[in-house]
Amino acid sequence: MSLTVLAPAKLNLFLHVLGRRDDGYHQLQTLFQLVDLCDEVQLQVTDDGLISRDPPPADPVLAALPDADDLTVRAARLLQAHSACRLGVRIHVRKRIPAGGGLGGGSSDAAAVLRGLNQAWSLHLPLPELAALGLQLGADVPVFVYGRNAWAEGLGEQLTPVALPPRWYVVLRPPVAVPTAAVFGAAELTRDTPPITMIDYHAGRSHNDCEPVVRSRYPQVAAALDWLGQYAPARLTGTGSCVFAAFATEAQARQVAGRVPAGSQAWAVQGLV
Repeated sequence: MSLTVLAPAKLNLFLHVLGRRDDGYHQLQTLFQLVDLCDEVQLQVTDDGLISRDPPPADPVLAALPDADDLTVRAARLLQAHSACRLGVRIHVRKRIPAGGGLGGGSSDAAAVLRGLNQAWSLHLPLPELAALGLQLGADVPVFVYGRNAWAEGLGEQLTPVALPPRWYVVLRPPVAVPTAAVFGAAELTRDTPPITMIDYHAGRSHNDCEPVVRSRYPQVAAALDWLGQYAPARLTGTGSCVFAAFATEAQARQVAGRVPAGSQAWAVQGLV
């Protein structure tokens, strides 16, 4: 059996760091907007019980990862062990979501494997069970397992589905990758933002606490925010390096994306509802 699953990217419409836990992880508050920039995760079920990437991803950074460190392989092995399934799978990912951009591509690919193999292996596990498995792989994985826009708290795994208005976005990736660990480990990162409500968000009382850190350390990201900010309010997604701005129409988004500075990439994407 062969199955292809779409793995959408996400935007963090805001990202507040409320505090640091005793285990070193951070308490967060964010609003996830899924968008139609998608990887394609192709799953070829096998009878031999083996799990592998075939062929390795085209992205040279991801291709260099051993299978044991690849999130899609880890997701398949975790599900196989959890369900005691004797089937295997060959995984091929057609990447469109850039790595290191704060768009959640690796987490989304892992969630696509969990959802796809739940179907392809005829496991029939409920989504909350798959999401709990996904949390073992990363805090962003559960939102992709559910496949819904969500208000998130805790590590980002405490999810409340939300309805967001139809909207187009320009996502701009400057020519730099930003390591998440470095941002969350920065001494200057604000870690005491008070929690907000959805009413606060709609009133404009939100921001991304990681943005000042990334602006000061990565001038390419600062330049991308300033450039995109000429057309609409621009914000960092996650820890970056991608930045985004919202537009009312597809035509407006495509017009701005077509003007992207040399050396950067841009996409006009539609928010999923």
